[in-house]
Amino acid sequence: MKYKRILLKLSGEALMGDQSYGIDINRVAQYARDIKEIHSSGIEVAIVIGGGNIYRGLSAEKAGMDRVQADYMGMLATVINSMALQDALEKLDIKTRLLTAIKMEQICEPFIRRRAVRHLEKGRVVIFGAGTGNPYFTTDTAASLRAIEINADVVLKGTRVDGIYTADPLKDPTATRFDEITFQDVYNRGLNVMDMTAFTLCQENKLPIIVFDMNKPGNLARLANGEPIGTLVRE
Repeated sequence: MKYKRILLKLSGEALMGDQSYGIDINRVAQYARDIKEIHSSGIEVAIVIGGGNIYRGLSAEKAGMDRVQADYMGMLATVINSMALQDALEKLDIKTRLLTAIKMEQICEPFIRRRAVRHLEKGRVVIFGAGTGNPYFTTDTAASLRAIEINADVVLKGTRVDGIYTADPLKDPTATRFDEITFQDVYNRGLNVMDMTAFTLCQENKLPIIVFDMNKPGNLARLANGEPIGTLVRE
């Protein structure tokens, strides 16, 4: 086991599976099985999920909606996704706690750092919902922030591609993948790993990021065991 405590960032779009909108229950179940595998090996797992499969604040702003209003709607979308993943994990007999940055006492606990850490120490999977609770901040930034707050060893960014490439591999067939890259190199090359706020938070706090393909079953477990999966971003 290479890591003791990880923060897993999942994009909302990833939960769509092959659909164009909403939540694919089979995809969520696959993620839950992968998470169970690393959790069973003794790794403490915290999770942040995006909301793009349900609602995207930035797109709504372009359509003329007030940005702050749109961002809050996006935060609520992440809570819906978090509840879906919580249900899938609990079906596999994993104790989970959903902590949100916006108070919703009927369905989850408010985010309190010490409480989150205590849950992790007790072996519960902790899901952080509602982003940072502030408009203008992405769920990537929420993931970086929460990872730093709970002293995670690494941010694992689960995506649909198997790492960071020189260009978009879906558009450019000549694009090559990095096994490892420094934060500075990402800046210099203008690569899109996370938004700048999230990325800079990780850099300043010397928190490594690994970008990997979460849709391939077993990848998460191999990564947790120290296999070179995806792309590692470090100092």
